[in-house]
Amino acid sequence: MHKVIYDTDPGVDDAMALLFLHRHPEINLIGITTVFGNASVETTTRNALFLKREWDIAAPVAKGASVTIDPARAEREWPAMVHGHNGLGNIDVPEAIDLPLDPRPAHRFIIDTVRANPGEIRLVAVGRMTNLALALKEDPEIATLVKDVVIMGGNFYVPGNVSPVAEANIHGDPEAADIVMTAPWKVVVIGLDVTSITTMSRSYLGEMSAKGDKAVKQLDALSQHYIDFYAHAVEDGMMVHDSCASVYVVAPELFTTITGAVRVVCGGIADGQTVVKADGRRFPPGDWDGLPSQVVATGIDSEKVVDLIRGTLLRA
Repeated sequence: MHKVIYDTDPGVDDAMALLFLHRHPEINLIGITTVFGNASVETTTRNALFLKREWDIAAPVAKGASVTIDPARAEREWPAMVHGHNGLGNIDVPEAIDLPLDPRPAHRFIIDTVRANPGEIRLVAVGRMTNLALALKEDPEIATLVKDVVIMGGNFYVPGNVSPVAEANIHGDPEAADIVMTAPWKVVVIGLDVTSITTMSRSYLGEMSAKGDKAVKQLDALSQHYIDFYAHAVEDGMMVHDSCASVYVVAPELFTTITGAVRVVCGGIADGQTVVKADGRRFPPGDWDGLPSQVVATGIDSEKVVDLIRGTLLRA
């Protein structure tokens, strides 16, 4: 069993990835930590509690960061045009959910859980990397105790989605992302190189909804606004960004990867750009030297990934 802490900012594609983690038979979802990004942390935390209640998820929810790790960074408007004003595609969600939160902040929940399960925890992070960076700053030794970190974020050989060179999760807190990429733990970067070519059509999701239970029907409903947003890039469908990271946990063989040191540009016109110095490439001395070699996804078997998502979500 893979013991997973899911660090998330629900978020439509976050919701699909959450249901995948909850339902896959080889995954033990032991915690959900929330972060700001697709909406405020108050909203993303409310959404996590809502999905926990609606989908009967046992894992505790811990509320995380509400601002970037560098407080001088100005927050931009929430991407309501993508995920809806409530973060879940504008479906009906109560303003408050009558479920308790874990009393610890998310970064402390991560530290405590990793220390209680040395060498076993897989962190699946699909929002801004702020909680992970805060955990590393408070307790750097956890980097030696985590099994690995699988993130959805970044782009290396394809354009960005919030600037010509940057992907949204990394761009939202570049300093935090650079801390995470350069820490001495194994990071697997599932970025736009693979997620932007992994799509699910409206009809495919609708067929899943027809066959599925209440949770799958809710997922179909909350995805409609997101699919409408993607009309400029996908023919009547959506990119399933975060679910790709969840799939990697159980099916890494569906991905092609390279290894190398990864850095994140912090500031300037390339703010949030992710850059890999591939292992074996020779350059003059620079800021990538002496850093851990991370794993970067460059290829994906998209059809098999989408079919695995479908099969898992239909497990009632």
